[in-house]
Amino acid sequence: MVELQDIFRRHGAEYLESYILSTVQAKAMKAILSCRTAALGAHVDRCDECGFEQISYNSCRNRHCPKCQTFAKEQWIDKQQINLLNAQYFHVVFTVPDDLHPLFYQNQKRMYGLLFKAASETLMELCADPKYLGAMPGITAVLHTWGQSLHYHPHLHCIVTGGGLAEGNRWVHSRKKFFLPVKVMSRKFRGKFLHLLKKEILDFFGGAEHLSDPSHFSAIVDTLYKKDWVVYCKKPFGNAAKVIAYLGRYTHRVAISNNRIAKLENGLVSFRWRDYKDHNRMKTMSLTAEEFIRRFLMHVLPSGFRKIRHYGLFASRDKSRRLTLCRRLTRTKRFLVQKISAMEKLAAILGKDFNLCPRCGIGHLCRDPPIGQN
Repeated sequence: MVELQDIFRRHGAEYLESYILSTVQAKAMKAILSCRTAALGAHVDRCDECGFEQISYNSCRNRHCPKCQTFAKEQWIDKQQINLLNAQYFHVVFTVPDDLHPLFYQNQKRMYGLLFKAASETLMELCADPKYLGAMPGITAVLHTWGQSLHYHPHLHCIVTGGGLAEGNRWVHSRKKFFLPVKVMSRKFRGKFLHLLKKEILDFFGGAEHLSDPSHFSAIVDTLYKKDWVVYCKKPFGNAAKVIAYLGRYTHRVAISNNRIAKLENGLVSFRWRDYKDHNRMKTMSLTAEEFIRRFLMHVLPSGFRKIRHYGLFASRDKSRRLTLCRRLTRTKRFLVQKISAMEKLAAILGKDFNLCPRCGIGHLCRDPPIGQN
């Protein structure tokens, strides 16, 4: 199977001759190139029955590495199960017009922050309105910056409780098949985001009078106000288990997984993608290795930026008290966290005893102290 690491290894040096990487891009590329190689050191696994030894190289654990996200995802999901409530959940997606993409890419930390703020405030304020729900929901928001073809497409996936905590410590359920009006969400989100954007830009420059062309800036904002911003809400989940499975698909996903890469041949990378405009059909796209690497690196996030955030019932402040009350109101059974080792977790993921000795088939491989890395 062709992996992202193979593409970097064969064409990375050539790419660096034409492009200058940011610090975080260079760090991600180096980590992915080094992942599970001698560069990161290794450890010895020894059979506790026959003494057979096997050397395994260490992982890079970079959040953009396709190899390192499966286990991280499972660990995160285990921690989130304790927050689940016996209520339906909705999936709401917030996108921004293409006109804003250059501004987003050039000011990633600021713009991604505005996206989180505008989307979360939109949901919180509309849910607080008695006309729609009249309660505080729980929200988990996840940032993605890519489309299926790896083009730049910043958007926010929000998993929202179909109900919330109202005054008087009451739980209010939303309608079974309806959350919030999409058009109302879209217009409020547009107004929120553009208000925050104008404030951000004017604060940065010290007022409109310091802009090189204030009328041009106003014209751009007016154009954005006239556009329809795409916000959509998917069908509610059937139960809490499906919520967890769904969250796992989004939280630790990278721009492209290794299993989507079909071929690397004659300087061309072929990968599978889903064409949503053509009835969700799976297709194959071929790009030059240079263009493929460029598109992938566009989605490396700023250092330290939190791509998963929680609001409302799930916000960290006073969260324990709120969730204890919500569990009682929704008759949610308390999830018992089972402490299991990393090896047991991997066995559960893979569905087999992968740690069984390949030589004797009886003993298990136990890890020795690590071998020093280069």
